[in-house]
Parts: sequence; structure tokens; C-alpha cells
Amino acid sequence: MKINILTLFPNMFDGMINESIIKKALNNNLVEINIINIRDYAKGKHKVTDDYPFGGGPGMVLKPEPLFEALAEMKDSKVILTSPQGEMFNQSIAKKLLKEKEITIIAGHYEGLDERVVDTFVDMEISIGDYVLTGGELPAMVISDAIIRLIPNVLNNSKSFEEDSFYNGLLDHPHYTRPAEYKELKVPAVLLSGNHEKIRKWRLKEALKRTLERRPELIKERELSKEEKKTIEEILNER
Repeated sequence: MKINILTLFPNMFDGMINESIIKKALNNNLVEINIINIRDYAKGKHKVTDDYPFGGGPGMVLKPEPLFEALAEMKDSKVILTSPQGEMFNQSIAKKLLKEKEITIIAGHYEGLDERVVDTFVDMEISIGDYVLTGGELPAMVISDAIIRLIPNVLNNSKSFEEDSFYNGLLDHPHYTRPAEYKELKVPAVLLSGNHEKIRKWRLKEALKRTLERRPELIKERELSKEEKKTIEEILNER
């Protein structure tokens, strides 16, 4: 998969591409990430990329010329704009974007960018939450990370993401590791039993319980299996 990120601050991505899982994915040629400086496409001595908005008002707006020049080179790419006005990003969107061979993310800045860029090139606007950041670099990293970890062989075990919160529409179950007892706090006995079916049922129940308590709307949106319906009844009867 190929991911292009258009940004005014390319150095912000150094940590993302030089550390941890994403660095391994790059070294193993499982993904290609191109960090592109928008200023490289700006004209003139000072490489100006922004200007005052027509009609007045505070702040600056990203000029159309540099972005038109840059995006013209990415004709076969799905173009995403990070924006507070966009669709709320979630695991379902990450899974859909994983199917694309190439995506280009524009890290928005200032008051936004010239709407002619959006009308001409942008296929999708994405927000990572109902708040405003100083720029779109962090959302671009979040979106990229969420997609990259789903690429086959990026994680050592595919079940690592298959059991994640939201992947299958539920929050994740609790996790424990050694030691089995610490400061008189014990790991649930079922996890030490070696009985894989009992462990599976316990994890499902805990995931459903956590989802009911914290994100009940996810249950309403989910097509529940017979086992899940029965487990939810048990949870409600225990309350």
C-alpha cells in the first residue's frame, strides 16, 4: 500500500516513520509512505502557501496553486482531507481504506484550504473527533497508523487486531499477564485454566459487558449472534 501525506510540517512525521511497528512495516516493504512538503510546490522566492480569506475574517487559508500542482501528480490516489467538518473516523473506515492501493492525505491547516481544491480533488473528508487541533498532521498520523496495522504481516499475529476494540463492533475484553498475583490482586482463574472454550466465552462476556457499560450504542448497531444475545441476558440478570 502507498500512503502520501501532504503537509506544511514534514518533520512532525519523523517519529511516526522511524519508530516501532510502522518503521518495521517500511523496512519490510509492506507499505510505502511519502511525506510531501506542500511548500515544494509553491512559487516564488518565499514559497508562500497561504493568504488572507476573500470576504475578510480571521486567520489564513491555504492557497490553491501548490495543492493543485501536488495533487495533479497523484491521479490514481484516493484523496482524503483531515477536517473537523469531515466524517468521524472509525475502525470501519480504516478497514475500507485498507482496500485502496494508494491514498493521499492532506493535512489541513489554518482556517482550512481553498474550497476549489476540495471540489476538484478531495474524495473524502475525515475528522478524528469533535475538537480542533493546530493542524492536520496528528490526524494524518492517526489515520495512517490505524490503516497500516491492518496490512497483512505488519503485526506478528493477525489476531492482534481482530480482537481489538471496534474491529468486530465491540470494545475489547480485559487483558492480564504475569505474575498471576501481584499485591494480592489475582488474575481471573478462568484465564489460568487452560480451557480455551471457557476462556473464549469469558472474553466474549467481558467484551459485551464493557461495551454495554461504556458504549451501549455499539450494541444497538450490531447484529447479535444467538450466543451474544444469551450472554447479554446473563449480564443483565446479574446486575
